[in-house]
Amino acid sequence: MVKFEDVWLKYRHPARQGDAAPEALRGISFEIPEGGFRWLIGPSGAGKTSLLKLIYLAEHPAKGRIDILGTEAAKISRRDAALLRRRIGVVYQDFRLLPQLSAYDNVALPMRLARRNETQIHADVTEILRWVGLENRLHARPDELSGGEQQRIAVARAVVARPKLLVADEPTGNLDDEQAHRLMHLITALNRLGTTVVVATHNMGLVEGWPAPRLTIEHGKLTHAE
Repeated sequence: MVKFEDVWLKYRHPARQGDAAPEALRGISFEIPEGGFRWLIGPSGAGKTSLLKLIYLAEHPAKGRIDILGTEAAKISRRDAALLRRRIGVVYQDFRLLPQLSAYDNVALPMRLARRNETQIHADVTEILRWVGLENRLHARPDELSGGEQQRIAVARAVVARPKLLVADEPTGNLDDEQAHRLMHLITALNRLGTTVVVATHNMGLVEGWPAPRLTIEHGKLTHAE
């Protein structure tokens, strides 16, 4: 389902065109089977977000092979990459909600891109918003929501279409313990239905409370994989 073979990632230096910064990731190899769950842990700056970007095809490796959902990422066209991304739910650390859209329309967006009918969209969006406790905030825009509410909208948007792969970058970072555990119930329920899940977090209490295999990254290198 997700497979990395000796993957390296290097960002270009932002100040000098053509110059290169040190490798963000070095020699990363691991495999997550279909329907698997992995915690991605490590200190700030270790490379967790960079690794997630490679999984959801926002970055391309300097070398190495990446297989996502049975497809070798380097060999697909731009059009096919866009179609593949529709099968991947992403929870971004900075939410990336569209400011002009309501909570309802932000969550509905991936289903509309997949050309689902509006009756099904309404049923699924209202149900997921009820699950995350925001059924009374359907019409609120992101700037009318608290950070924790925006976080829950971002998670709802990522899971509403029941993706084959869910990638989450600190999905509980702005939530209290009760809301964090509520969202973990949602994510693990999706996992039990067959979605492959990768969750990056600093919250070791959450990791201990929801045992699953771990990927540990430090200084751009994978130091432990289960």
